[in-house]
Amino acid sequence: MPWPVSPGFLAPLAPWFDRVRRDLPWRAADLDAPHPDPYAVLVSELMLQQTQVATVVPYFGRWMARFPTPATLAEADEDSVHKLWEGLGYYRRARFLKAAAASVAAEGWPGDLEGLATLPGLGPYTAAAVGAIAFQWPAPALDGNAFRVLARLLEIEGEPKAQAAELRAWLAPALETHGPSRLTQALMELGATVCAPRPACGACPLADRCGARRSGRTGEIPPVAKRAKPRASILWLLALEAEGHFLLHAPSAEGLLAGLWRWPTFEASAFPPQPAAGESSLTAWPGWTQVYTHRREAVSPLHLRAKNCFAPGPGLRWIAAADLSALALGKRDQRLRDLLTASGQTPLEAPEVAALIRACAAPSA
Repeated sequence: MPWPVSPGFLAPLAPWFDRVRRDLPWRAADLDAPHPDPYAVLVSELMLQQTQVATVVPYFGRWMARFPTPATLAEADEDSVHKLWEGLGYYRRARFLKAAAASVAAEGWPGDLEGLATLPGLGPYTAAAVGAIAFQWPAPALDGNAFRVLARLLEIEGEPKAQAAELRAWLAPALETHGPSRLTQALMELGATVCAPRPACGACPLADRCGARRSGRTGEIPPVAKRAKPRASILWLLALEAEGHFLLHAPSAEGLLAGLWRWPTFEASAFPPQPAAGESSLTAWPGWTQVYTHRREAVSPLHLRAKNCFAPGPGLRWIAAADLSALALGKRDQRLRDLLTASGQTPLEAPEVAALIRACAAPSA
């Protein structure tokens, strides 16, 4: 069965959005004009990738106060950029944002969607979202929320992303009719607040025309994607202190945690626990499970006090305790940094102290 013409089918969405839209700091008051600050749209879209709106709002405010223009971000040092992003996760977004800002500061904003898509970190969805919201280009932006909404409305069988090209072509006339910024954000709002994985159909302005609702299939459309089981590991997380300094891994240039400082970690299987009662140089706290997209870490935090600084192993550096708070750390490593100011206890079991120190030292030390 052919899909209905999108401008009429989606007509109730625009007035609904005007009534219920959330007051978000990156949202323009006038949705019929180009956004007064395209950079604010770029920042918000990069921050919102895989992150909830409520989490992003305070980060956005701090970011715009510190880096209010593409030029100020382009000129900032990477340590300050990562520090301000600290806790938001997926840190390569911060590096992409800085690189995109540098391009805009040097060459100005691209004049079309293809140009936007060449900016670092802007895939097809983000480029289309920035184009529609910042510049009023009728560029259909399809993220997970939009795919879910359209799959239910049009009762699409199977994975809706397989029909991405057709959905973009179908949606474009509605953007032209109702306004690219308004309708793009309305779809986002509907997916985030009403047509969620568990939908609140009674609050939906399109409920009377939703195919999945009529057939009672909102729970199975779209199908839930199967995720690979996260890899599990059991780790010792070590804060090693000597002579008023702590030993940490310096930031790497590439990889998931590029730009971040890290505490040394050791697989528990390689450093098995043994009775540690009476070992005054060790402090421990209750552990926790750190969950990432593809792995789960059972973390046991330790604080080890050594008598002297020694030549550290590859990639490790001694950092003055007074400078510790200024370092950009991931969530797991922030948590141990915060624990250092809390009372711990002598562990009942821990790895051998000498083995931990040998593992952190340079081979010739």
